[in-house]
Amino acid sequence: MASESMASVPLTLPVLPLDDEVVLPGMVVPLDLSDTDVRAAVEAAQAAARAGAGKPRVLLVPRVDGTYAGTGVLGIVEQVGRLSDGDPGALIRGLGRVRIGAGTTGPGAALWVEGSTVEETLPDPLPGAVTELVKEYKALATSWLKKRGAWQVVDRVQQIDGVGALADNSGYSPFLSVGQKVELLETADPVARLKLATAQLREHLAEQEVAETIAKDVQEGVDKQQREFLLRRQLEAVRKELRDLNGESEGDESDDYRARVEAADLPEKVREAALKEVEKLERSSDQSPEGSWIRTWLDTVLELPWNERTEDRYDIRGAREVLDAEHAGLDDVKERITEYLAVRKRRSDRGLGVVGGRRGGAVLALVGPPGVGKTSIAESVAHAMGRKFVRVALGGVRDEAEIRGHRRTYVGALPGRIVRAVKEAGSMNPVVLLDEIDKVGSDFRGDPAAALLEVLDPAQNHTFRDHYLEVELDLSDVVFLATANVLEAIPEALLDRMELVRLDGYTEDEKVVIARDHLLPRQLERAGLEPGEVVLEEAALRKLAGEYTREAGVRTLERSIARLLRKVAAQHELGDRELPFAIGPDGLRELIGRPHHVPESAQDPAERRTAVPGVATGLAVTGAGGDVLFVEASLADPETGAAGLTLTGQLGDVMKESAQIALSFLRSHGAELELPVTGLKDRGVHIHFPAGAVPKDGPSAGVTMTTALASLLSGRLVRTDVAMTGEVSLTGRVLPIGGVKQKLLAAHRAGITTVVIPKRNEADLDDVPAEILEKLEVHPVTDVRQVLEIALAPAVVPVEVAA
Repeated sequence: MASESMASVPLTLPVLPLDDEVVLPGMVVPLDLSDTDVRAAVEAAQAAARAGAGKPRVLLVPRVDGTYAGTGVLGIVEQVGRLSDGDPGALIRGLGRVRIGAGTTGPGAALWVEGSTVEETLPDPLPGAVTELVKEYKALATSWLKKRGAWQVVDRVQQIDGVGALADNSGYSPFLSVGQKVELLETADPVARLKLATAQLREHLAEQEVAETIAKDVQEGVDKQQREFLLRRQLEAVRKELRDLNGESEGDESDDYRARVEAADLPEKVREAALKEVEKLERSSDQSPEGSWIRTWLDTVLELPWNERTEDRYDIRGAREVLDAEHAGLDDVKERITEYLAVRKRRSDRGLGVVGGRRGGAVLALVGPPGVGKTSIAESVAHAMGRKFVRVALGGVRDEAEIRGHRRTYVGALPGRIVRAVKEAGSMNPVVLLDEIDKVGSDFRGDPAAALLEVLDPAQNHTFRDHYLEVELDLSDVVFLATANVLEAIPEALLDRMELVRLDGYTEDEKVVIARDHLLPRQLERAGLEPGEVVLEEAALRKLAGEYTREAGVRTLERSIARLLRKVAAQHELGDRELPFAIGPDGLRELIGRPHHVPESAQDPAERRTAVPGVATGLAVTGAGGDVLFVEASLADPETGAAGLTLTGQLGDVMKESAQIALSFLRSHGAELELPVTGLKDRGVHIHFPAGAVPKDGPSAGVTMTTALASLLSGRLVRTDVAMTGEVSLTGRVLPIGGVKQKLLAAHRAGITTVVIPKRNEADLDDVPAEILEKLEVHPVTDVRQVLEIALAPAVVPVEVAA
């Protein structure tokens, strides 16, 4: 390839300004002479040419926003005449770049400037990189020109050999902006200019490819819609021909929904709302998203059992027998369901099924520790009443829309869990179990417990409105059974709407009956054993319930039975055990190890917690039922510890205040109780509640702490068989507390024989099973002095020595 070169030559030329246009060397362009500046420059060039020799020459300079570029193009006026539209014009050819210098004078009205041509040099032969660049530019330009159908221009581009000329040829590109062309004009180096032109062309081709892809996708979407429209029209025509052939009347989907709504047994207001939605469906197009929302809503409304009800089983004795057969104990729940059925029967007999628009539903809250049968009794209630049963799990629900449903404007909207439960049951009077209602949470999406207020209010739920349905749903005939472990976790307003039934746990005798009649047969079946192949003696069941498990419910007991049966089944498969096999109390240790819960009274006297002064046995209520709580007290040496009260064991504020009250009472009444309390002023008192990782709170440990401190000061041991509960006042009065039944059951499980309770809690003993009261010696007291007389053993160490 020949080298390109142009010696720098000084020039004096008239300026022809180009507004928002750029001419590069090698380009031939027509210019309109109607513009004053253009005509003046051409006329000045012609005058100069007449005075000298050659063709008229002008300097083509881009003028952007009134500012001239620093580089122009030497142009030759090839011809002056008229353009295609009849206006005067001139045909000008660009020759080379000119660097503009100072202004000067010349003939005519044009602006004259001095300038010098720009020298362009290239080595000969060209380097390989430049050759590759030339090939790339020609390939990109050919691709772009072929897309536009400019085949003649393709041959012209392929014939250009010069690097600078090839780059300047991009000045014809209509996609380049004025700024990009000015940049090409001011780039003197031919190789750099060709690189710039190649990058601009490559970027345009990439943008064009993206635009073509988008246009193709849009066209395909339009074609698909047109094809779908055409096919739907053809389908409608085919259906019409078939209807005409079979003599059927014309109808469509909306007519089908209208017929279904009119044929359905709906309440009047629901029917009106459904017909309005059918009218909207008739007016909406097939492609409208509103149509699918309306169809889903109509399907939901038509599937609800608006007037479907199951007949209650009014055989009261038979219902009670069903409850007794499926569950042992739980007399409170059974009595409440029996009362409900009896009242329903009398209302039905007297024609009082509906009073004030409300039916005779019920809302019960079953509160008790885990494993006492709250969830399973609900299914038995439905069986006894002859109703459908639905379980709604509320544990961990945090979105209010889970209860009330979503608005229909949301994508994927659904009715709430209550409406879905009624729909699943297929009747308007099912038994709905609201499981774990105390585990409902709240966050930025609302409070589901607040949404349950209307559901569980017998005065309101006959007009319950779900956000999705937006029509009234009568829930007054539903029996709601809510289960919870912790009463305090249920909001007070919600608890006020429910009838509270406490399930405080089972006695040991009840556990034996449950294990014998229910747990053992179920686990035998799960272990693949026949009923007679493994026999658990009643004494073994009693030992399992008393020493291997210590709980209010029976879940751990059932797991222990399952473990026993698995051991026997595995030994039989290994050939180490013959069936049938009977398991007695002495055989438990061989199969499942030693007991885990030995009563305090059964331990060696020296190993008991109360074997030293300052330790008392209290009673508490936790989320798992009643439990035994030990309180330990100690006095610091006056020389090593500062005076004051130290409390440990993760205690709440109420329990800390109880400790302060107990200490204050002993300081003020020490002389009366014959206790050496004068030393308390100089010695630190430390009260500790073992199981320090478990949070504890409440006032019922007041008498226990007072007894522990009195034992410490007097040196008298607290009796091992005595447990106590009650709040203490500054004057020594024992005030009432809660959870008496659960605490007495826990005392019985722990082997306690004597329990001290507040006198004002004596009425709560009516709830305690009679067999438990027979085994416990209960002392109702009014003053803490009575507690000390009962709980403290005779002194074995002189008082002064103990203090």
